[in-house]
Amino acid sequence: MKVRDVMTGSVDWVTEDTSIVQIAQLMKKNDVGSIPICAENKLKGIITDRDIVLKVVAAGTNFDSIQAKDIMNGNMITITADQDVHEAADIMAKYQIRRLPVVEQGKLVGILALGDLAIEKIHINEAGDALSDISQGAHQMN
Repeated sequence: MKVRDVMTGSVDWVTEDTSIVQIAQLMKKNDVGSIPICAENKLKGIITDRDIVLKVVAAGTNFDSIQAKDIMNGNMITITADQDVHEAADIMAKYQIRRLPVVEQGKLVGILALGDLAIEKIHINEAGDALSDISQGAHQMN
């Protein structure tokens, strides 16, 4: 099965000058934990709810003046829609990430979340293994 078969294809994104407040509101509205940062649909970075908490809230920074470009992660791991879902699960486990932007020629075409892999029963064990690897890595960092 290919990534395109299970990914979320309709993804809201924001620009680098979008405020953190607007990004958090979009996360809440869409019930998601990450928002891609794009310029003309070209992926530039990603911000997670964890980024907002650790880089802004926990740091005591005045969030009113923070924009996406100030805290976004520009070194993203991505995948293409034609890659196999097993490969995606391996990438998630290896890099300890829960969400993979799906790109074609640098343009954002979707997001693959760990939960997307768990929807397909054949991949539930693989998704569980990936989550286990991700969780173990998180505990080792603490």
